[in-house]
Amino acid sequence: MQIENHKEEVPFAYYEEKFRALDPKEAVARLSDVQWDGTAFTVKLLGREFAITHPDYSITPKDGGAVPPLPTQTFLLRYLLECKDAQWKGQWKTFREMPWGEMYIKPYTGRVLTRAAFTFGTRLDAFRAAAEKMGAMSVPHGDAGYLFELVGGYRMQILAWAGDEEFPPNAQVLYSDNFESGFAAEDRVVAGDILISTIKANM
Repeated sequence: MQIENHKEEVPFAYYEEKFRALDPKEAVARLSDVQWDGTAFTVKLLGREFAITHPDYSITPKDGGAVPPLPTQTFLLRYLLECKDAQWKGQWKTFREMPWGEMYIKPYTGRVLTRAAFTFGTRLDAFRAAAEKMGAMSVPHGDAGYLFELVGGYRMQILAWAGDEEFPPNAQVLYSDNFESGFAAEDRVVAGDILISTIKANM
């Protein structure tokens, strides 16, 4: 494929090539939520099911909706290639509290926390409506807060606070504690980005 958007297409092409060599049986042994029918994997992300053919990659939303953007497709490829089941112990962690969190906190803050604050903290009613449309569960934190099932047994919360005359809007993102062992730090950043983008698309 001809590369036009290097930021998105180069990593996608890299993982698409690695995906060709993936052993489907090994993948489904690592990921209990993933199904393999001999032609395609079925993966559910934020409540939507996708069929991903192998070894020649293609992705088809099973709900007939829009194909996800390239960064989301790259995330799903990395999930199939590298992620594993990890049991949630019932705790919630901020990004900073997980391994490598301090190293990535500056780009994470801009890409996820600040974006969430000004996307949702300025439009709380639209945030609530979009989250409920996606099947998220309301939580009693923030001016508005919701729990989302990301993929497999991995869960995330977004909490938003409205701004006022003294303080700007604010947001926090919490991860189920199994993210510590199941996902690399860069994938946790992308997970936050994907969740915000998906909610925003439903607003």
